[in-house]
Amino acid sequence: MCPHQPPCPSHDAPDRDAARTLARRPEQGWSLLCNGVVVFDDTGELLPDGEVIAPHRPSVRSATPAA
Repeated sequence: MCPHQPPCPSHDAPDRDAARTLARRPEQGWSLLCNGVVVFDDTGELLPDGEVIAPHRPSVRSATPAA
């Protein structure tokens, strides 16, 4: 249970990454959120139920058209 008011989004909410950070390990590339989600620097996630969310970085597109 999240002790914050308003409470952090649950691990299965679409905005789960908005939960507060409880622990950061930048040297290892991960952070633990209040809702039990572990987020990784590559944008992957590990949910408390063991589900793995693959990295979901935005695709990079060129600002200039190819010639």
